[in-house]
Amino acid sequence: MVEMPPVGKRVRMVAEGPAGSTSHEGVVLPGAAQDHITIKLVNGYNVSYPLNTVTSIDEIGDRTPNTSSTGKVEQNQHLPKVTIIHTGGTIASKVDYATGAVIARFEPEELLSSVPEILEIANLDAVKLGNMWSDDIRPIHWNKMIDACQEAFDSGSVGVVITHGTDTLHISAAALSFAFAGNGGKPAGRIVFTGSQRSSDRASSDATENLLSAVYWAANGPEVTGDRDAAVTVMHAGSGDGVCAVSPGVGVRKMHSTKRDAFQMVNGERIGEITISRNGLSHTTTSSTQNRSVETPTKYDTSIRIAQFLAGPHLHSDLLEAAESAGYSALMIHGTGLGHLPIENPNGDAPENDKLAEYIQSCSIPVIVANQCINGPIDLNVYSKGRNQQEIGILGHGTTSSPEALLAKVHWALSNGKDLKILSENLCGENQSSLRN
Repeated sequence: MVEMPPVGKRVRMVAEGPAGSTSHEGVVLPGAAQDHITIKLVNGYNVSYPLNTVTSIDEIGDRTPNTSSTGKVEQNQHLPKVTIIHTGGTIASKVDYATGAVIARFEPEELLSSVPEILEIANLDAVKLGNMWSDDIRPIHWNKMIDACQEAFDSGSVGVVITHGTDTLHISAAALSFAFAGNGGKPAGRIVFTGSQRSSDRASSDATENLLSAVYWAANGPEVTGDRDAAVTVMHAGSGDGVCAVSPGVGVRKMHSTKRDAFQMVNGERIGEITISRNGLSHTTTSSTQNRSVETPTKYDTSIRIAQFLAGPHLHSDLLEAAESAGYSALMIHGTGLGHLPIENPNGDAPENDKLAEYIQSCSIPVIVANQCINGPIDLNVYSKGRNQQEIGILGHGTTSSPEALLAKVHWALSNGKDLKILSENLCGENQSSLRN
């Protein structure tokens, strides 16, 4: 049996299998099983073999990641100025060859050097807010993104691209939409969120096309109206390459954990598409009659906390009461169907439902219902239960936004002294007037 090489070494390996002798070259990862060797191939995929099937292993050097710096990159000053605001995520990640895990560690300069084609689209600045996975992002980071966007516009950028992990990308995009357009205004330029489902050193990565398309839209997209487009997301439109979707930050949601076209619209249509071909990039877009003025963005009060619950057989009043006692500012319950909660007891054998209804009616903080079904409206007028929910003070009737956009809207409203009756209003594209059945 050959000797196992150290993790991180680049090797050339020959192994015997059902198809005969096979040669592979790659970087050694921790073994997938005991007495197995696992290597990462150049194409981004891993292969594993039992050591007793390996006939030879030759070390050909250590793994040396591409750390080439952009240095002082020569840029075309005649191109539109775009600022890349870097927060982290898979689009800015690499494989840690000591563990085989994907970690967020790209610097802005590495991001630019990894996709040099973007220098042909825009005159770029890069700002680093952090190297965070998106599930670690909090409202304080929304405020930092807001400031970074405004500083970029004040410095002459026509657009910004925020590189962001995909898991909560749509939540941050909704938050910035309300910050810049919730009061009826618009940002001074285009705000584009992008990320990738697969890390940039994988052959199946969507990072390059997403970043190219995002910078292209930030530099060349239509003038911002503030209606649906205050902040947009640019991600793959399908499983294949060549087309990226431009979606409103208040109307899109991540619907799949791994697919490249994970981002899909909720109760609405895309703003446009960007096509990447050998001839360059081009775009289509829908028109808008909005004519808003540029306004200073609002911020989020980071002391506000919103507790979220899922309606169903295990929703009990003591959970909500504990959140109120802990100082939460509002309660959001993801209701079933049209927005219903377990608050009725027709058979007399579910006292928990009576307690829940009694607690909600006496609750001193707002109780909002969101849409557990994702698509479709919250309509509390269809059934008597919904009308009963309105009578005991539950808010949310008439909303058609995603639960995440509604969450950002509630936080924005509470931060800026707004009456929560605006939840059913359409401030910047979050509540679409027409719905598909």
